[in-house]
Amino acid sequence: MSLSFKKKNENFKCRNCGTFVIGTGYTNHCPKCLYSEHVDIMPGDRANPCKGLMQPVGIVKKHGEFFVVHKCEQCGEVKHNRTSEDDDRDKIIEISVLPV
Repeated sequence: MSLSFKKKNENFKCRNCGTFVIGTGYTNHCPKCLYSEHVDIMPGDRANPCKGLMQPVGIVKKHGEFFVVHKCEQCGEVKHNRTSEDDDRDKIIEISVLPV
């Protein structure tokens, strides 16, 4: 993690599917539907005023790890976030065939 990362243990209810998610301090997205929220400028700071839903639009592999590609439905920004052991593997497979 970079020095600018701010770890926060935060539980949340997914704004897309309604799943209650137990945060680990590194949780970025819902493990069921893979949606995220556009809340950070720097990871963990919660300083982004956009607050739009981040739709999972694909999967990429970088440095031997898989990342969910999220696109903000409000402002269009694209971000990559690591997959997690808790993520729904069927959902990952479903979005992995989408062109990124």
